[in-house]
This record gives sequence, C-alpha cells and structure tokens, in this order.
Amino acid sequence: MTILVLAEHNNTSLHPATKHAVTAAAQIGTPSPNGSGAAGVGIHVLVAGSGCDEAAKQAAAIKGVTKVLQSDAPHYAWPLAENIAPLIASVGKSYSHILATATTTGKDIMPRAAALLDMAQVSEIVQIISPDTYQRPFYAGNALETVQAKDAAKIITVRQAAFAAASDGGDATIEKLAPLPDSGLSQFVEAKENKSERPELTSARIVVSGGRGFGSTENFKKIEALADRLGAAIGASRAAVDAGYVPNDYQVGQTGKVVAPDLYIAIGISGAIQHLAGMKDSKIIVAINKDENAPIFDVADYGLVADWETTLPRLEQLLSK
Repeated sequence: MTILVLAEHNNTSLHPATKHAVTAAAQIGTPSPNGSGAAGVGIHVLVAGSGCDEAAKQAAAIKGVTKVLQSDAPHYAWPLAENIAPLIASVGKSYSHILATATTTGKDIMPRAAALLDMAQVSEIVQIISPDTYQRPFYAGNALETVQAKDAAKIITVRQAAFAAASDGGDATIEKLAPLPDSGLSQFVEAKENKSERPELTSARIVVSGGRGFGSTENFKKIEALADRLGAAIGASRAAVDAGYVPNDYQVGQTGKVVAPDLYIAIGISGAIQHLAGMKDSKIIVAINKDENAPIFDVADYGLVADWETTLPRLEQLLSK
C-alpha cells in the first residue's frame, strides 16, 4: 500500500496542514483492532512548485514519509488547480490513496484530480475506520456518516483539526518528477495577504472570536488586546465577516475555517449551527454573550452572561496581574 499526500507550501516553506495529512495517511496503514488495516504503508509527498527545493527538504524531514516527489516548473509557482490536478492524475493510478488537507487549496485541487481519474472523492474525513472506510461530518457537523470507497484509488480530503500534526525526524529520498506542460487554462494574477504576528488561525492553541454583537469594525478591534495578551489567533463569525468588521479569512464555521484549539473564546457570538460546525471540537469553549438563551451556551464549557463592553476591560485587567 502506497499513499500520496499533496503538500501545501509557498516554495520556501511547508504549510503545517501537510503534516496533518501525513498523520492521516499513516493511520490508513496502521492495523486496526479488528485486523482490517494494512501494515507496511509507504507515504509519498508530492511537492509541485517553482524553486521549491527547500519545501521538498522539509517534506522529506517529516517522520513517516518514505519518498518526496518534486516537480519543479514556473507554472507550478502557485497552486493553480488546472495545473496541479493533471499532475496528480498522471501518477494517481500508482497509489492506493491520494490525500490532501481540506484547506482552500485542497478543496480546489482534489475534486478536479478525482474527475480526471474518474473516481469519487471522500471529503473532510475525521476518522479512519479501515483503509477503505471513513467517518465524515454532514448536516453542518451535527451528524457523522460512515462511508466506504470502492474505487481503485481512494481520493480523500482530511479535516485538519481531526488529526494531529506529524513530527519531524524523517529522512526520505527526494525524486524528481517531470512536470506536465502548462494547461493555459488559468493564470496567477495577484495575492493579497493579511500579515500578522499572531498565530495562524487553524493551528493556534488559543482562538478569540468575535461576532456581530460588536457592532462595528472599531469595536471589533478591541478583541486584539485580549488576543495579544493570550498569544491567540483572532476569529469571527460569518455575521461579523458579512457585516464587514473583519476580512473573510477570519471566518470560523461551516463555510469558513474549522478549528480545534485548546481554548476557544467566543465573544458576542450567538452560536448559529454553521459557526458551531467550525469550532465545537475545541477542547475548552468559553462563551461570553449578553443573551442567556444564545445557542453558544449549549456547547460551552464555561459561559458568562455579560456584555463585551464591561467584560473585555475586566479580563484584560485580570490577565495583566
């Protein structure tokens, strides 16, 4: 059994999401208690980029990875699905499983690769039952379904929050893979990134999120002092994003990012089902809302019925001690 994992990177550094997909790949090859697993798994990582030697070296250093396939070409500088999906399809039939993390990149590329291979995709798995059977959430995360993939190659996206990151300590070989021609179907135009010294939202240990209850962009910024004090990432509900208080990449929820930090603090968030789908697996959830009937309290470990205007200054005062 050999599994291919699609690496996410910026050509110079590997995105942490890749390590979560490697963990899932390793679990597919681990024998289950009923003996339905398969031992001796080989895990290959595909690094497609331009001048991506450093990213390939980092992939080779992941524990459990047995080989890195590096395909280097100018048209792989950005992960355009129209170029990366055919590359995956060109080698895909040699693998029992093809995995990527269910990030924006993975969700864009993998369905196209599945279509090119004429195989079904299993999306956002959270548990591996056997090499061909998985659990995945549906109904906005309120139920789990067990699915069995019967295609020759299992094409899978992995929910990052459900699998721990693989550790370093590997020493895999790096093999050059000939690039395919540029498809010419799309081209990179521009990237706009919000640069911050705070942790990345999906990998942060602590997340402080705000909702529509803040009422304005200026008020929402008052979360920043608390987040900085805790070394936390900042998230938001869809209502806050739609209202224009924060950029789209802050959104936590079914149509945003799925997080599972050690501590999730929800302030002024009512707890719509779509938001809960993105954060209810957090280890400890703290909810602050002036509405005592807000659904967020149903999943919170600790709840405070209070207004953010009085609570935030008090929290900062206590943390300063």
